[in-house]
Amino acid sequence: MSQARTQRIEAEIQRVLAALIAREVKDPRVGNVTITAVSVAADMGTARVYFTPFASRQPAEEVQRGLTHAGGFLRGELGRRLRLRHAPRLEFVFDASVEAAERLTRLIDGAVAADSGAGGADPEHG
Repeated sequence: MSQARTQRIEAEIQRVLAALIAREVKDPRVGNVTITAVSVAADMGTARVYFTPFASRQPAEEVQRGLTHAGGFLRGELGRRLRLRHAPRLEFVFDASVEAAERLTRLIDGAVAADSGAGGADPEHG
């Protein structure tokens, strides 16, 4: 399968799953979830769905359990809406990159604030 076709399928799966999870999944563990990426295996047998909870009171592991529990329903709906003969098995993976980026941003902001509070001018280069 060509890379362009795989990317199109991944984008469609991401779009459909985001809508399904927001509107159809009633599991209280799931709540608001952002689907950050989808990676489909070469044989289309599995799709890794990367998610991050959005303003959730539940820990990521609990959200993942809720999504996994709804996986069969989501797979069936995905197959119907995308007209796939064989919908891929869905594996939900917590995407920690968003949290890591936020942590780095806070560290950088803190360093900049500390640096500007320390007098600002460098005596050697000022």
